[in-house]
Amino acid sequence: MKTALSILTIITAASFWASEISAATTPVTNIVSGEVLEVKEVESYTYLRLKTKDGETWAAVGKAKVKTGAKVTIENVTVMSNFESKSLKKTFPTIMFGNLAGSGASAQSNGGAMGKPHPSIAKPSDTQNVVVPKASGANARTVAEILTKTAELKDKPVVVSGKVVKFNPGILGKNWIHLRDGSGSSADNTNDIIVTTSSETQVGNVITVKGVVRTDKDLGAGYSYKVLIEDATLQK
Repeated sequence: MKTALSILTIITAASFWASEISAATTPVTNIVSGEVLEVKEVESYTYLRLKTKDGETWAAVGKAKVKTGAKVTIENVTVMSNFESKSLKKTFPTIMFGNLAGSGASAQSNGGAMGKPHPSIAKPSDTQNVVVPKASGANARTVAEILTKTAELKDKPVVVSGKVVKFNPGILGKNWIHLRDGSGSSADNTNDIIVTTSSETQVGNVITVKGVVRTDKDLGAGYSYKVLIEDATLQK
């Protein structure tokens, strides 16, 4: 697997902020191993359907020569939900992004040369028991409201407060933030909103941002997000 290239994330991400979306991310998992049942190639990535000890799952790594039947290990894994691949014309209920073991890639260089949504996988903040009061004033919304009222809020300004659970700086000329406020549910991906901004922050901070809701945002290379907040500014 020496020829394997690393890939992101958010996104975070992606991210991007790789969703990235809806591409809601869950905390990073260290290692997943399994047998390759199916391989799908796109321009920059290799998608693998794996048989693991927990059942079958899809994963995506940087372009690699992998054969059906091979035993592989994927490191620095981030799981994304409802991820849409334009290249494959397929939406994955869940998919793992990470580095193919043996590639010599680090989490910090994940996808950097490719300029993809979550080139670096930042360690997530503790996302348990997050409770942040709703912002006040005009256009104030909770995270769940933004994610469940996309038709109503499309291209409109919103103000939202939340805890920074993931921060990926300097990707595609922007900083990418994952915000949670305790509203919504991980079961239906309504508890985590992606925000792009030129402002700086860090994981663990509780912040209020003002930006514009965008839907069906296509970043190219097979990555799109159903909803995110763009060009946000941090409010004092």
